[in-house]
Amino acid sequence: MDNSMNLFENPSESSFFVGKVEATFFASQDNFYKVLLVKVEETSFDWHDDEVVVTGNFGEINEETSYRFEGKLVDHPKYGQQFQSSNYHSMQPTTAEGLITFLSGDQFKGVGKKTAEKIVDALGVGAIDKIVNDPDALTGLNLKPAIVKTLIDNLADSRGMDQIIIGLNDFGFGSSLATSIFEKYRDETLMRIEKNPYQLARDIEGVSFKKADQVAEKLQIPADDTRRIDAGVLQVLDDVTMQTGDTYTMAKPLLTQTVQLLEESRNVRINPKQVADRLVALASSNQIVAQDNRIYPTNLFNAEWQIAEHLHRLNSDEDVLSDDSKIEKTILKIMKRNDIEYDESQKQAITQALKSRIFLLTGGPGTGKTTIIQGIVTAFAELHQYSLDINAYKDTPFPILLAAPTGRAAKRMSETTGLPASTIHRLLGLTGREESNDINVHDLNGSLLIVDELSMVDISLFKMLLAAIPSTMQIILVGDKDQLPSVGPGQIFHDLLDFSKLPKVELSNIYRQSEESSIIPLAHAIKLGEVPNDLTKQFKDRSFIPCRTDQVSEVIQQIVERAKTREYSKMQVQILAPMYRGSAGINRLNSIAQNIFNQIKNEKTKSVEYRGEEFRIGDKVLHLVNSPENNVFNGDIGTIVSIDLGVPQEKGPKTDRMVIEFDQNEVTYTRNEWQRLTLAYSISIHKSQGSQFEMVILPMVSQYSRMLQRNLLYTAITRAKSKLVLIGEPRAFAQAIKNEAVNRKTTLLMRLEEIFNGSVMQPMIVKPTEDVPKTQTTTETNEPDNESEKKSYILTINSIENGQIDPMIGMSGIKPKDFVESQ
Repeated sequence: MDNSMNLFENPSESSFFVGKVEATFFASQDNFYKVLLVKVEETSFDWHDDEVVVTGNFGEINEETSYRFEGKLVDHPKYGQQFQSSNYHSMQPTTAEGLITFLSGDQFKGVGKKTAEKIVDALGVGAIDKIVNDPDALTGLNLKPAIVKTLIDNLADSRGMDQIIIGLNDFGFGSSLATSIFEKYRDETLMRIEKNPYQLARDIEGVSFKKADQVAEKLQIPADDTRRIDAGVLQVLDDVTMQTGDTYTMAKPLLTQTVQLLEESRNVRINPKQVADRLVALASSNQIVAQDNRIYPTNLFNAEWQIAEHLHRLNSDEDVLSDDSKIEKTILKIMKRNDIEYDESQKQAITQALKSRIFLLTGGPGTGKTTIIQGIVTAFAELHQYSLDINAYKDTPFPILLAAPTGRAAKRMSETTGLPASTIHRLLGLTGREESNDINVHDLNGSLLIVDELSMVDISLFKMLLAAIPSTMQIILVGDKDQLPSVGPGQIFHDLLDFSKLPKVELSNIYRQSEESSIIPLAHAIKLGEVPNDLTKQFKDRSFIPCRTDQVSEVIQQIVERAKTREYSKMQVQILAPMYRGSAGINRLNSIAQNIFNQIKNEKTKSVEYRGEEFRIGDKVLHLVNSPENNVFNGDIGTIVSIDLGVPQEKGPKTDRMVIEFDQNEVTYTRNEWQRLTLAYSISIHKSQGSQFEMVILPMVSQYSRMLQRNLLYTAITRAKSKLVLIGEPRAFAQAIKNEAVNRKTTLLMRLEEIFNGSVMQPMIVKPTEDVPKTQTTTETNEPDNESEKKSYILTINSIENGQIDPMIGMSGIKPKDFVESQ
């Protein structure tokens, strides 16, 4: 056996070879990944062919240029032996002839052979280094300015790009991450990484603290370096708030978990006192906020204050209808015209909404929230003499805005009201690609804003929404308080409902009677924490199939097969599950349903595999992020209508793509965008929020134990329109019903009380908590003298933008109108 085969037995063994690039087979438009054909000149291993295929991350590759490639041979199951390059270096020509050929190549337009000879005669074989290090080296050669610029720019750019990619390869970043890092930092990439590699974890999605720590180790940054400890604190704080949904944590668990992260990442011991000292320093520099032993990410602390301030601003009682008799007559007129009957509680809800600057409406399924929204819209238009004909507003904004967190929820609003509705992101002009510290939203125009499914809205999005609302607009916030809270931090709807100074109505009467639906009474029993006696009984619209965890997949297969024979489509049947892994997890159930609704008919069935999932034409897929530029949002479900491999592009090499149809909106995804998609025959209960389906299949087993909570089960059941199939263990359902979710830790309610009671927002100057030990040094830096304390209160643009001082300080309750009247 030759040495090349030994390489396969030792895949970690690094080899190299030198060769000239003859062709570029593939160059990704989206990252640095390329597939090259290289003519072999020198190798460190036995290789008997003249050429070898090389794959890896490369910058601008110049054909006919020699490179040294480092890496290993691999045996690709489809393409055979390839050299997988982990790094590369351009081999500068070592002879005058080689250098003349290089400089007169296609890379340097306008530089012919005579000009190249002139440069080499003057500067020698080290001409490239001389030009890169000193552009003035070309002075005196009487070259045209355009040629000088071409030489300097191309040599510098090529050398710079190569150095950056080589550096990123050395740090072990794959194609996608390397591209993301370069796009963020550009020419400063290596300098920024060397200065503080931990900033990668803050700036680049997909770079974890541990990955950044590996880079730091290569740079020989000590385990107790303050940059490392600070990064650990910030990482843990972000992780805790995202995982729990809390807007803060306490000092002691933050300290404990940070020490654990730092020790596990490098297998070293960390002195907890060092971490405690850095907590104090981070608080002093406003990178975190410490208050009464609560530790907040600064952005979440600021968001709570800003939400309270905006709600106070918007809750003015000016210019709101107060004529009860006029409102009553309008409601009666609408009832007669539309042949609808509102009961007293519904009339009260519509009246209160029309009289309020901000109004909260909550209620479970079947309680008439949709009816109330329709009533509010119609009465508001009637009272203000607005037309509900969209075509009447060609030159002016439509006065009534409808919005929801997801595309499907917005579509439902539009269908029930007959008016246009959009996602909150689209309403605000958000693309999903904004920098977290530099987000500008569209100011809203209109007279009334109704937001549905508010329980899904997290603290950051709600802050941005409120900031865009003018003080003249009335706001109706609608939701079901018993559903799951938002995926992101905060429990906005819960906290607002608990705040006594905002008008609200909770609908409790069920208008869809139990004889029409057994699903609605079941949902209301679950909401009250009651395990109904008829949980496992069979109804026209609901059934229960008991089975063990290992039987779930087989039972679901039979149910889906039967649903298909009864002409339920893949879009009408939705499997919901709490977890992705395991025999009863989403991944397994997706595969089962896919093979029923969209089975492979023959070898010509077009499909593609990506990250462990097989996608076929006709598959039901879920969009996982917000993409307002394509009018597609997190939670939208579509169908694959085409899969094309190796599609030629206007610019660059061929690529693979899929086209997905979302409600007659077709969106094309190139391969680098496929991470936005997953199969949708089975989805998580969180992802189902804001949607409803004709048939819901819901497994609940003890395997899901940590997810078995009342609001999760309630949310899942209320997704079913007309048919609900419960399968699994009765005790698992009972456990979920009895297990009431613990409220998230937030201080929004406290901020609301302070702002509405006239308390002035205090500057965000923090002091270390008693739980965090302080050294003499940190105590001195954290307790400013009188002079520095005074400076902290000086109003500057920078202090406002950083959230250190409220720009409206001392102006609580003052309105623009007051200034006009004082003139």
